[in-house]
Amino acid sequence: MEILICKRAGFCFGVKRAIDIAFDLARNRDGGVYSFGPLIHNPQVIEELRSKGIAPIDDIHSPGIKTLIVRTHGISPSVYDEISGMDYELVDATCPFVKKAQQHAQTLKEEGYKILILGDKKHPEVQALLGFAGDNVITVSGSDPIPALKGKVGIIVQTTQPVETLKKRVCGILDTAKEVKVYNTICDSTSLMLDETKKLAGAVDLMIVVGGKNSANTTQLTVLAKGICDKVYHIETSDELIEEWFKDVKKAGITGGASTPRWIIDDVAEKLRKISGKT
Repeated sequence: MEILICKRAGFCFGVKRAIDIAFDLARNRDGGVYSFGPLIHNPQVIEELRSKGIAPIDDIHSPGIKTLIVRTHGISPSVYDEISGMDYELVDATCPFVKKAQQHAQTLKEEGYKILILGDKKHPEVQALLGFAGDNVITVSGSDPIPALKGKVGIIVQTTQPVETLKKRVCGILDTAKEVKVYNTICDSTSLMLDETKKLAGAVDLMIVVGGKNSANTTQLTVLAKGICDKVYHIETSDELIEEWFKDVKKAGITGGASTPRWIIDDVAEKLRKISGKT
């Protein structure tokens, strides 16, 4: 069985930056380091951080905090202001692409636009964006109906959304809105990873998508692959691989979400090589 791996699979720039910040703090602070929510959406990485003394918390008033790390998904301005008034160190690990989306949301609000956020309203990145967008805002997912929007409409996108979703939604809004300002806030790494996964899924008999089950980016990759390849499995670690999946499979592809560490992807590939020797 031939095993092919997406070259871009694994940590994107924003995630790697946040992880580097966290581990550097673990080495250089004497305890009391926490992240506000999970730093990224990968359970294995969160557990590794916990083993180094950095645990996620949901309450900024929790006792014992000396240093608090803002997760890659960012936080709303009101939460940021509240944390800034606390008597502990604040370290912002928000992804730069997410930061840019937040700035665009703030600008659109100040310019009087009705803001449309394309993304999952429950996702922490979108929750933070809502704080920057203010009250004149609606959020829709890729499949939700969009009400007829008139006047000035500003559009921003959750960074992990596929660009096809943005294109389709903009066309629908043009029928009613007088003015449309679009900020393509989709992460470059996300777009390139989707493209690479699409090509690989069309060239193999089976696809393995590696990443957290709560990762929006990894879920996007899984949905994309399932639309192209007949056999697609979303796993978090190599322990979930089942040998029977690979019966009569000549080519297997591996891709991974932006929050998936390379060592997990390599571990999956190594186990596939062992399975290949048996099938």
